[in-house]
Amino acid sequence: DAFMQALDHPHKDAIEALRRIIVHVDPAIRDGIKWNAPSFRTGEWFATTHLRAKSGIALILHLGAKVRSAPAPVIEDPARLLEWLGKDRARIAFADVVAVEASRPALEGIVREWVRHVPQA
Repeated sequence: DAFMQALDHPHKDAIEALRRIIVHVDPAIRDGIKWNAPSFRTGEWFATTHLRAKSGIALILHLGAKVRSAPAPVIEDPARLLEWLGKDRARIAFADVVAVEASRPALEGIVREWVRHVPQA
């Protein structure tokens, strides 16, 4: 909360909306600051907001801080929000808060599936 209060970012409203959506997907999800950005975890960190995107914001989904040798997760993405950056990392880009809110149902589904693949510490 203190980080968000002090945050000076042109898309702060989108970051706050993203935060609300993600933490309400599953009661096991906690938020905090990792890599100097709002991030989310269950057993391990699995998502980090990318605050330095050239436009808007992005959410980077990953399977913890360490590279895993496990196969890539299979994630339903009918809205085609995911841009795969590797077998264990993907990005979802949002232009603004309107885009975050419009993507809410698809984002909730992706996060719900993603956390099933996150290793429990």
